[in-house]
Amino acid sequence: MAELAYAYGLGPYPERVGGSIPLWPTLNNFMKSILAKAQDGTLTLTIPLSLEEIKAAREEAIQHAIEEMELPGFRKGKAPRKVVEEKLDPLNLKEDILRHLLPRAYSEAVLEHKLRPIMSPKINVSKLDDGKEWEFIATTCEMPEVTLKDYKAAVKDVTAKSKIVVPGKEQKEISFDEIMQAVMGKATVVIPSILVESEVDRLLSQMLDEVKTLGLTLDQYLASTHKTVEEVKKDYAARATNDITVEFVLQKIADEEKITVSEKEIEEAITKAPTPAEKENLEKNKYLLAAILRQQKTFDYLKSL
Repeated sequence: MAELAYAYGLGPYPERVGGSIPLWPTLNNFMKSILAKAQDGTLTLTIPLSLEEIKAAREEAIQHAIEEMELPGFRKGKAPRKVVEEKLDPLNLKEDILRHLLPRAYSEAVLEHKLRPIMSPKINVSKLDDGKEWEFIATTCEMPEVTLKDYKAAVKDVTAKSKIVVPGKEQKEISFDEIMQAVMGKATVVIPSILVESEVDRLLSQMLDEVKTLGLTLDQYLASTHKTVEEVKKDYAARATNDITVEFVLQKIADEEKITVSEKEIEEAITKAPTPAEKENLEKNKYLLAAILRQQKTFDYLKSL
């Protein structure tokens, strides 16, 4: 999993200036956010937006609308401000203001609390009244702590079976699941619930796409599996928890054993892609490719024990 200092495009936001006077308040002018941390590591940031910030963002949004709006009887960018404001949908204007303010305010809160989020924040706007301060809640998490206790001995007990050569019999290949079961028995890690929820949402979205491709309705698909939506969610939650735990445990081992992936290995993997489209996709996702290659190298290391 990519370790992101700022998630989902919500990194440092550039200053917007008009002439020599900044339309945005400086980062230090953002109101103080409140951080709450759950026992499972889920982080909740309550982030206020001041009237000053809202006013500055609203002014910029209106100025942009004036420049871009084309109205009968006026050249583009020449319509009077009052006329343009009357044409603007209040809800759309608020959404535009939030699109500008939220990334910057979130980044400031992350810096303020010295956080290192590893996932895109889940955003909920909790206060949006006219003439008052706004507020939104960002839920995210950092890398959970992984503790490993003598996992090498446990793995050696498993891999030893594959090293026994019996004449006339094919040598047994140890599976990924067998090795990881041995490692997981020696690992302690608490997975933040927000991370599991995010993965469950992804799996559900993927399932719905597959159901649509098959030309089925959701009810038809559920009937074929003899499961309810809640049962499917429960299954996905268990799968997500296991997959995420394995990912973090392998990353911990890779860190401890200083297992890395070189640029040459990445380029070789891209070269081996069977189609131009797959090569292009790998080129665009080198970080993800490096993470996959590192996991494979870590598993190979465990097999060699």
